[in-house]
Amino acid sequence: MTKHLKLLRRFFVFNSLAASALSGSTMVSAAFLDDSKASVELRNFYMNRDFRQSGATQSKAAEWAQGFIMKIESGYTEGTVGFGVDAVGLLGVKLDSSPDRTGTGILQRDRQAPNRAQDDFGSSGLTAKARLSDTTLHVGTLQPVLPVLMRNDGRLLPNTYRGAWIQSKELDGLTFDIGRLNRINYRDSSDSEEMTVFNAGARNITLGSATTSDDFLFTGARYQFMPALTGSYYYGGLDGIYKQHSFNLVHVTPLGDNQSFKSDLRYMRSTDDGGSNVDNNAFGAIFTYRLSGHGFSAGYQKMSGDTGFAYVSGGDNMLINLVQINDFGNEDENSWQVRYDYDFAAMGVPGLSLMTRYVSGDNVNLAAGEGKEWERNTDIGYVVQSGPLRNLGMKVRNATVRSNFGSDLDETRLILSYTLAFW
Repeated sequence: MTKHLKLLRRFFVFNSLAASALSGSTMVSAAFLDDSKASVELRNFYMNRDFRQSGATQSKAAEWAQGFIMKIESGYTEGTVGFGVDAVGLLGVKLDSSPDRTGTGILQRDRQAPNRAQDDFGSSGLTAKARLSDTTLHVGTLQPVLPVLMRNDGRLLPNTYRGAWIQSKELDGLTFDIGRLNRINYRDSSDSEEMTVFNAGARNITLGSATTSDDFLFTGARYQFMPALTGSYYYGGLDGIYKQHSFNLVHVTPLGDNQSFKSDLRYMRSTDDGGSNVDNNAFGAIFTYRLSGHGFSAGYQKMSGDTGFAYVSGGDNMLINLVQINDFGNEDENSWQVRYDYDFAAMGVPGLSLMTRYVSGDNVNLAAGEGKEWERNTDIGYVVQSGPLRNLGMKVRNATVRSNFGSDLDETRLILSYTLAFW
C-alpha cells in the first residue's frame, strides 16, 4: 500500500508540475489560461474471462484494478500563431490478481515473471501544440481516432501514440489530417515501442525480416456534403509492412418525429509495403433505424484477398463488426450482425441504456476446412444525472464467443468511472 501511495504522489506531482508550467510561462495570455481544462478520470475495472476448455493451460483470466487518467489541456497564446501544451498521466494499480488468472489486458505483466501482474504501472506524456487560423499542429503524445488508426480505450487505460499530427478545418465542412507516428504505448504497458500489425486469429499475415516499424504515415479528409451526408477518404501505412486506403460514406435520413434511418458504408483496401504478404479487401455496411428510444441495426461484413484485415496492433479499427472481443476480420470471413439499443430516457430514466447484439461469421480460410465463429454481447450502463454523484458511470459488459478455430470464451466486465474536473 505504501508503494501505491508513493506512486500516486508521483503521478499527481507530474501533472501538478505540468499545470504549474502552464500558469508560469512568460508567454501566458488570458486565453491560454481561461481556455485551459484539467480533469482526472477514476476508472475501477474488473474483468473475468472464462476460457471454457478442458485441459487448457489457463482456465480463466480474472483481475481487478484501479485506473487514474489525468488530462490537462491549455488554451492558446495570443497572436497570429498561438501556442499551447497538453499533458496526460496514466496510472494503473492492481487490486486483485494471481499467477493463474493473469492476461486480461488491464494490468502490465512483470518482465521477470510473465505469469504475474505488476503491482502498478503507468506513463505520462506532453504534447506541444500550435494553432494558425483553423489549423492545428500537435507534437508529442497523441490519441487519434481516425479510420486508419484508432486508439484503444476498452480496458483500464487507453493506449497512446507518439508523433506529429496536423489537422486543418479552414474550409467549411472539410476536415483534413496528415501526420506521422513512430511509437505506441500499449494499454497494459508503461513502455513506448515500435509498431507492428495485428495478426491473431486466422488472419494468415506473414512478415519478412522486419516485424516492427517506427514509421506510420497517415493523411486524409472528411467532408460534410450536406447536413445528412458525410464522406471520408484516409490513407495509412506502416512503413515496410502494409499500406491501406479507407473509404466511408454515412447518410442519415429523418423519417418524422423521433425517427431516422442511418446508412454507414465502409471499404478498406490493404496491401503489402515490401515486407509482408498483406492483401485484403474489407467491405462493411450497417443500417440503423431509430424510433424514439429504440435502435434497430443490421450489418454485413465481407473479407476477401490473400490475408485478413491489417491494422496496427494495440489499437482499434473501423470494421463494423469490431465488437467486445472479436472483429471478424479473418481471411475470407463473411459475417453479419443484428443489434438492438434502448435509451431509457424515453421512459423517463435518463442515463440508463441497454445494448445487445449478435455477430456470426463463417467461410474463414483454414488449413483444414472452414472456420466459423459467433459472438453475443450485452451492455447495461447507467450514468448518474444529478446530485453529489453526478457523472458517476456504472457499466456491465457481457460477451460469449464460440469458435471452431479459436477459444470459446465467456466474459464479464464491470466498470465504475467518475470524472472530476479541476477547472
